[in-house]
Amino acid sequence: MKTQVAIIGAGPAGLLLGQLLHHHGIDAVIIEQRSPDYVLSRIRAGVLEQGTVEILEGLGVADRLHAEGLVHDGVELSCEGERLRINFRELIGKTVTVYGQTEVTRDLMEARASKGLTTIYEAESVELHDVHGDSPFVRYTKNGQAHKVSCSIIAGCDGYHGVSRKSVLPSAITTYERVYDFGWLGVLADVPPCAEELIYANSERGFALCSMRSLTRSRYYVQVPVAERVEDWSDDRFWEELRRRVGEDVASRITTGPSLEKSVAPLRSFVAEPMRFGKLFLAGDAAHIVPPTGAKGLNLAVSDVYYLTQTLSEYFRSPSESVLDSYSVRALKRVWKAERFSWWMTSQLHHFPGSDAFSRRMQRSELEYLFRSENAQKVLAENYVGLPL
Repeated sequence: MKTQVAIIGAGPAGLLLGQLLHHHGIDAVIIEQRSPDYVLSRIRAGVLEQGTVEILEGLGVADRLHAEGLVHDGVELSCEGERLRINFRELIGKTVTVYGQTEVTRDLMEARASKGLTTIYEAESVELHDVHGDSPFVRYTKNGQAHKVSCSIIAGCDGYHGVSRKSVLPSAITTYERVYDFGWLGVLADVPPCAEELIYANSERGFALCSMRSLTRSRYYVQVPVAERVEDWSDDRFWEELRRRVGEDVASRITTGPSLEKSVAPLRSFVAEPMRFGKLFLAGDAAHIVPPTGAKGLNLAVSDVYYLTQTLSEYFRSPSESVLDSYSVRALKRVWKAERFSWWMTSQLHHFPGSDAFSRRMQRSELEYLFRSENAQKVLAENYVGLPL
């Protein structure tokens, strides 16, 4: 099989890249290790920046998003009994939309299928070859048969644990990482949200987040040690701990119910540089991870593939190495700004094991400044809704 671009991974990054390339008249094949049902079973974040929504609108895949998504004008922060609403619309004139990543993935899958574009699921033993040469290709097996996809470009959109970044020589890549000593214990439940917008809470017992996927499905989180076992948390224990962290007013509005899904997600900040290696390009979680506190993971993947599409569109019109080099430079500038914001949100809202009295007072001082300064609130709003592409 021959194509212009072989995309590794059929998550939202790979699927969106496939749609964008098709929109620009560039042929692409997507190769995915898992089945479609497995891909759709992944429970992920659901806050979309305004720029992400606009990209989906431009591709004609936002009808269900607009019908079912929840437009939020702001978020709420609470700390030591004091609460602050960051009003995005008033401060900077923008909004975010709550719409689950699973639903974005489903919409992109259906759009790709409706156009008869090729996606190969359940591809085993995927290998990338000749990425620094003139004729890169991908090998894989399916149903016991060996296959080869010849291409001009390989796009690695297969996540942090995928084969794409692992195919790069260690000497050719520099990684930056911070692993946090805590994680988020999350519960998904078919209960109405306790508030119309997300609530981020910094309490004496640790961080908590009240969020939602729809008007009838809620997603709640509490900070726990990274080694915490899900099995040690009954639903009753989780709801009790959540209520203790969010304050009496919010706690009184929480509707409890059986969990549909419960898991502990470790937090880390991670960046790989560069994001281009010959004819191999990394995008999304294959190149970077952010703590979920700033709601940037999916949105960064979208900006990556947006930049990559522009790069490849220009390259296929007028091939040059300088055009290909531009992708990594542009993408990493936005990546590091999102990393900074996600790190800042994480550092202000969580309890850090072993932190000294000075660090705790600095955190309190930073939050007090945020609660009193409209300029500081504008900075948070500008970053949360997404910096311009």
